[in-house]
Amino acid sequence: MLWRLESQQGSISYLFGTIHTDDPRVTNLAEPVTKAVEESEIFLMEILPSSDTAPYFMRDTTLDKLLSQQELEKVFELADFHGIDRDMAMRMKPWLLAMVFDLPSSQSPYTLDVQLYMQAQRAGKKVQALESATEHFGALESITWEEQMLMLRSVLARSQEEKEADFERLVSAYEAGDLRKVGELDEQMTGDTLPKALWDKLRVKLLDERNVVMTQRIAIQASNHKMFIAVGAAHLPGESGLLRRLAILGFKVSPVNAAGLPLPHAD
Repeated sequence: MLWRLESQQGSISYLFGTIHTDDPRVTNLAEPVTKAVEESEIFLMEILPSSDTAPYFMRDTTLDKLLSQQELEKVFELADFHGIDRDMAMRMKPWLLAMVFDLPSSQSPYTLDVQLYMQAQRAGKKVQALESATEHFGALESITWEEQMLMLRSVLARSQEEKEADFERLVSAYEAGDLRKVGELDEQMTGDTLPKALWDKLRVKLLDERNVVMTQRIAIQASNHKMFIAVGAAHLPGESGLLRRLAILGFKVSPVNAAGLPLPHAD
């Protein structure tokens, strides 16, 4: 998941694909990743943990009148499972509940991204965000209330066994360093549970459009600075992914092996 970026000016940066989880199989970093953070001048991540996210997470009215009794009971069951106060769950936006409830277990705040952020802070690096909170959550804020409820109901219909099986497949692909498979699984796990039109809309908003902006911002800074960039692994692969976009802009893009050495990259 670690990629070396060499700019036309000769500056070396690293792009690292993350999974937003605190699972120790993911957070136990290989030495080349830690070394790349320590050698960087600037640490760049999607959004800083210190950002004010409450306006994007909470709403003034409650969800209970929009749910059937059976759905309400399921929401309360999952809120208890994930350690969320029931009254708070009723005020959370449906897209956020859907994302939290789709996880197989309760997650601590110390996801891989946050742990990398703290490592960079301890090392005295300049820490920056690729996106503002408005930009980061804008994709999900742009979908209609009915579409958000579709997302929530699709997750409520999934069993705990299905969630755990999907998560294990994703972590296994991540541990194996199979970036293409991670991208495919990310799309498959979400796309299979939503109407095609809604998933197509979300994919464009969550990945394609954000990748355009991310690429531009990475390219500007990585041209002359030594960066460590941490973003969700699903942003990296594919025709519209960050790796191909950065290559088009003139960066030499190479995967890094366990010994910390760049490898040839045919794509």
